[in-house]
Amino acid sequence: MIDGTAPAPVQPRRRVSRPVVAGVLIAALGLGIAIGLVALKVRQHDNAAFIRPTGIPAAVPTKTADLMQLSPVPHVAASNFALTDQAGHSMSMASLHGKVVVMEFMDPHCTDICPIVSQEFIEAYRDLSPAARSRVVFLAVNVNEYHTKVSEMAAFTNEQHLNTVPTWHFLTGAVPELKSIWHAYGIEVEAPSPNADVIHSSFMFFIDPQGKERYLADPMVDHTKSGASYLPLSQQTAWGRGIAMMANQLAR
Repeated sequence: MIDGTAPAPVQPRRRVSRPVVAGVLIAALGLGIAIGLVALKVRQHDNAAFIRPTGIPAAVPTKTADLMQLSPVPHVAASNFALTDQAGHSMSMASLHGKVVVMEFMDPHCTDICPIVSQEFIEAYRDLSPAARSRVVFLAVNVNEYHTKVSEMAAFTNEQHLNTVPTWHFLTGAVPELKSIWHAYGIEVEAPSPNADVIHSSFMFFIDPQGKERYLADPMVDHTKSGASYLPLSQQTAWGRGIAMMANQLAR
């Protein structure tokens, strides 16, 4: 581990999420507890009324906050854990204190929402202010219990060009450790077999330099008639800018 100390036991915590607009398929969090299971989300914004929850930084436009389904969360310490990244380096959440952490949960064999979020992370890094680039870490925790090798995290990183983000880390570890972390962060995972699609909650956490959770976002994806996943370029670009806006604010 980077900090040289054993991480504190991962403890589950309640989470609070915004109500979902009509037509959105998500894993809802009732009183902050994940009560649904989702990997694919379809949302329409063209005719939707934009809703701005209280507590969102003023620099973030309401349209962007609505697109990302941004929600402030109680300022509780992010659960600590220690895993290994795609380069074989040990990393703990505690070792990242002093940095802004943008964290997702991804499947290294995903062909649906995870590649889209990966591109949003790449765009977000490019949109960060020069002063924030070294202070913002992009992190993902593996949700595929059948594929936990470091080499698989590295392969996904290379395929999605996430190696262009110097502060990117795709973390994996022993299955019991991973399951404990999923539980702590309210992530629901369903993987019936090694060859089946992994269905999992997809939530994006924004963690401040003090190691406290500050905001939660809800990534989404659309599909073609043939079932291929995509997100309109304008929305993908807006997501990248929105992630960067949130990270810039926390890095100030």
